[in-house]
Amino acid sequence: MKHITLILLFAFLIPLSLLAQESKLAQQYFNSGEYEKAATLYEKLMKSAPTHTHYFNKYLKCLTSLERYEEAEKILNKQIKKNPKNAELHIQMGNLYEMQFKKEEADQRFRDAIRLMPPNRTEVVRLANSFIKLAKYDLAIETYEKGNKTLKEKNTFSYQLGDVYRRKGEVPLMIKEYLNSLVDNAYRMPTIQTYFQRYLSTEDFGELKSQLYERAQESPNEVIYPEMLTWVFMHEKDFKNAFRQVKALDKRLAENGGRVYKLAQDAAREKDFESAIEAYNYIVEEKGKSCTFYLDAKRESLNCKKQLLVDGYQYTNEDLRQLESEYISFLDEFGRNKTTASIIRELARLEAFYINDLDSAIELLDLMIAYPGVGRTIKAEAKLDLGDFYLMKSEVWESTLLYSQVDKDFKDDMLGEVARYKNAKLAYYNGDFEWAQAQLNVLKASTSELISNDAIDLSVFIMDHYALDTTAGPMKMYALSDLLTFQNRFDASFAKLDSIKLIYPTHDLEDDILYAKAKIYYKQRDFEKNAEMLQQIIDGYPKSIRVDNALYELALLYEKQLDDTEKAKTLYQKLLLDHSGSTFTVDARKRFRALRGDGVQ
Repeated sequence: MKHITLILLFAFLIPLSLLAQESKLAQQYFNSGEYEKAATLYEKLMKSAPTHTHYFNKYLKCLTSLERYEEAEKILNKQIKKNPKNAELHIQMGNLYEMQFKKEEADQRFRDAIRLMPPNRTEVVRLANSFIKLAKYDLAIETYEKGNKTLKEKNTFSYQLGDVYRRKGEVPLMIKEYLNSLVDNAYRMPTIQTYFQRYLSTEDFGELKSQLYERAQESPNEVIYPEMLTWVFMHEKDFKNAFRQVKALDKRLAENGGRVYKLAQDAAREKDFESAIEAYNYIVEEKGKSCTFYLDAKRESLNCKKQLLVDGYQYTNEDLRQLESEYISFLDEFGRNKTTASIIRELARLEAFYINDLDSAIELLDLMIAYPGVGRTIKAEAKLDLGDFYLMKSEVWESTLLYSQVDKDFKDDMLGEVARYKNAKLAYYNGDFEWAQAQLNVLKASTSELISNDAIDLSVFIMDHYALDTTAGPMKMYALSDLLTFQNRFDASFAKLDSIKLIYPTHDLEDDILYAKAKIYYKQRDFEKNAEMLQQIIDGYPKSIRVDNALYELALLYEKQLDDTEKAKTLYQKLLLDHSGSTFTVDARKRFRALRGDGVQ
């Protein structure tokens, strides 16, 4: 009995094995365009497995590729007689007629396919996909619309209709159907947003907003529309209007301010500090002290106010003192402790770099570092600031001691690299160029792009202008002028720079002196003189290592401060064309496209 079973098993498996081999060979012939050979095998396979639609479809494809239309029509008719309600077969017959330019017969068959479509969701999608494969988008739309009526569910196929209208390039209808699909399936919102971001132009986003406003008015209790409007405004970096939407949602849904807080963070990240401050203040004023975001919102609002002042360089001493009083008020409310350590650090930086009260800044940080429980990271950041403040007071030993402490405590951390760079810069200020160069060579490989770029810039500058067989005098004078600038002793720095040319008239630091002066003028908010210095570098020293810096900074100046976007575009374009290897090209390209109106994301 056991032997008989094995014999029967082998008898069954051998034909299956042969079938698989023939199927593989047929596919190889088909892929290589040998349709005659493929047709012979597929015809045999089709007869061996009559219920296997794959073999039938492949055989039909071979016949049409060989233009043996009569045979193709014959086998299709035979299949339709067996299964007259199979809509897919009618589409295949319609396609066959189209190949023979029999338009009326083809249209009739396509209509038959839609007429015979069963009231089944899967079959509707399958039939529509068959039309889409043939680029029969109008028939696919008709199929889905009939499916909606048959299933008596208004938006059942809205998502699929949106895709078809996208393929047709009918943007308003695409938007309409994609929005319809969200009514019962809000979970699709991230997917729909991805499609909109990918396929809509700047003008199309106007159409999207128009439809969303209309729907929001018609269905004021529907949350998805203000949520989608918020996303559109965020996409356009229009945080002011986005805030209006999230504020309304926060009130309507009785939320805790989390949505508003996230928008404020995004606005601050994009440097729209006014919108960020408005959002943070909403949390503080409307949600009150019981809100979990209250303290963070107050803290971040202060930081944004500071950035709004100092980024624009348009502040007055009165503005700085007002901000100082807000910081002190915050600390009076929340205390001076480990929780408010970051605010104390920000206040110290305000005192040192803008109000020029170094003693107050140092006292604030000395006290903060001593508070119980202050984290080691914020303590290290405070020590780095203290090092800078002591350097501004010309107390070099205190500076290097503090930098070295951070270097030791954060050997394998980013803060350690920052400390090492500051010590290397200190050696440069002191004229110890060889030691500075050795440290900079290591820091070139920093994981921080900012530290790496700064290290490379300073290292290249030292190599270009300092050699052991020539006097180090000009370089020492230049480095000292850098230090004087860092200390905000601008007149002394100007004097030192002017002395270099008088004492060493043949030295090649002319472009660097112009660049150093440009930086001083910028810190003094004399943007016209800043622009003049940068333009002299561009015009007079086209081979200088400073020229790409000059182009980028001058373009930014015209864009942000001097309100001349055409000039900014010209400079960005010159940087992209003449200095494609510069580290500024990525940002310059984004800014150039944005100014040109490309809608860069």
